Amino acid sequence: MMNRNSVCARKKQSRSLVIVGLFMVLSLVSCTTSATMPPIELTVTPAVTPTPLAIGLDTERTLQLFNWQAPEMLNPHLAVGLKDWEASRLVYEPLATFDKDGNLIPFLAAEIPSLENGGVAEDGRSVTWKLKQGVQWADGVDFTAEDVRFTYEFITNPDVDASSASVYSIVDAVTVIDDYTVKVHFNQFNPAWQIPFVGTQGMILPEHLFSAYNGKDARTAPANLIAIGTGPYMVTDFRNREVLFLGDQLVQTNRIVYEANPHFREAEKPYFTRVELSGGGTAQEAARAVLAEGSVDYAWNLQLDTEALAAFEHADAGTLLITFGPQVERILLNRSDPTMGPSSERSSIAYPHRFFSDRRVRQAFAHAIDRERLVADFYGITAQPTTNVLVSPAIYYSPDTAKLYPFDLEKATALLDEAGWIDTNGDGIRDKDGVDLSILFQTTLSPVRQAVQNAIRHDLESIGFDVRLKVIDSSIFFGDDSSHPDHYRRFRADIQMYSDANLLPDPGSYLQWWTCGEIPQRENGWSGFNAERWCDPPYDFLYEQSTTELDPQRRQELFIAMNDRMIRDVTLVPIAQRALTSGVSHTIEGIDLTPWDSDVWNIKDWRRVQP
Repeated sequence: MMNRNSVCARKKQSRSLVIVGLFMVLSLVSCTTSATMPPIELTVTPAVTPTPLAIGLDTERTLQLFNWQAPEMLNPHLAVGLKDWEASRLVYEPLATFDKDGNLIPFLAAEIPSLENGGVAEDGRSVTWKLKQGVQWADGVDFTAEDVRFTYEFITNPDVDASSASVYSIVDAVTVIDDYTVKVHFNQFNPAWQIPFVGTQGMILPEHLFSAYNGKDARTAPANLIAIGTGPYMVTDFRNREVLFLGDQLVQTNRIVYEANPHFREAEKPYFTRVELSGGGTAQEAARAVLAEGSVDYAWNLQLDTEALAAFEHADAGTLLITFGPQVERILLNRSDPTMGPSSERSSIAYPHRFFSDRRVRQAFAHAIDRERLVADFYGITAQPTTNVLVSPAIYYSPDTAKLYPFDLEKATALLDEAGWIDTNGDGIRDKDGVDLSILFQTTLSPVRQAVQNAIRHDLESIGFDVRLKVIDSSIFFGDDSSHPDHYRRFRADIQMYSDANLLPDPGSYLQWWTCGEIPQRENGWSGFNAERWCDPPYDFLYEQSTTELDPQRRQELFIAMNDRMIRDVTLVPIAQRALTSGVSHTIEGIDLTPWDSDVWNIKDWRRVQP
């Protein structure tokens, strides 16, 4: 098994791992309260700086990307997962984004608003953005403030059902001052004015290509796939390829071709004239392609276990980039019963879960999860155990939940006994009132997740649970169709496991996910992010307070209290703070990862080099 000491020893080798720990340091931080597992901070840079190559063969000007979780939607506001934001970020840009140090840097904005330059209103109810002039969409149409206004109207149109709508719930209106000035009005004082139109959920859409699809037909817009933006690339081909089978599920792979934006505003950029993205497959296949074979230049989100990492330790073609940020692998506990009601309404809040409605059963489940062993055995250097769902920026990491539910099978057994779940017929499965303590455990296809599933099943079965495992391809689980029975929002299982995170340093919009109004149900088209179906009015009250709190210290306390309320009630069980592990060819330089945006946020600066 690899550990951090062995990695540090190996960094002197010519083909060492490059570990980039990107933790946010905000100006409001003086020091972080200690906790059992505080977020780690690592930075190791390459020993030798590569030398850029002169422009040469066509192959040197083509960048090959591999996303084993195949992108399906290149409209970032209809996307439902990182795989789609990653693919759309080559094309679309926000007004600004956060770099790895937490600094706001402009993209389509001419400058960052502030109190000093008059951009941020003193009453906290509006922010004015000045836009860059001379920017064009890749089809030659001028970019103006009208595109920003339209993007807001598109996102907030309920018929569109935009996945980013919750980020804009505090926005009351967006008004155009002139062609290059736009004012964002908030419906109340907003201490997080820098969230709308920033980062992956702030990408601006071209009005002239989407205005005819601002409604129920939003998902039929041709530009959802053949994307035209202000970024360095535009999509020229989006094509489904061969069909793979995962058990009884049919899964398609795809290929996306990007060409350089002929109207991109920065001279001599991007370096690559063409980008080809291969979507679909397995993390192992992607890792082999970039690290061992050198057939691709960059492979995103390599979810590899410690054994697989060791197999690529001495690979000659590429290097691992391990980026620690806000991602948390977690197990969600369904508060609704997926076995009750009509098939079209399974996991309805009308049917409380048959045993997870009992807090003692949830607590027993939490005590049966051995985080330390799971991380040591299956994640290795790419994760660390955590008991919190909010882990980054470090100022929001709660010290109060670390000892709540340590791994303790004896305690778990006692809680189940207390709750009346005992094995009455000697079959090894606890039961109560004729109901077995049986759970369906679902997650996405990934070697690491399947190994973790089996380890958790072993411990749960040792205390009387019956556990059935289900594996779903990520293109379905996180797919465009939230009504699909295997979509994570439908949650037609008892527990499910995946990784998620706050996408911006301010976690307000992330923590909104667990408010009562975010519960996906048939009547709202299975929209909303509260897949657990957890409704807690005191939590909602804390969230509402956070949206108007001016004092940074008090706001920090509110966010921590919200995290703690979820953990204490066992709404979900965090397992590990996961790094986003990607693979890069030794011939590529210019990558500057940040936990607050896509890996390709600065792809205009990527170049091919001599290793």
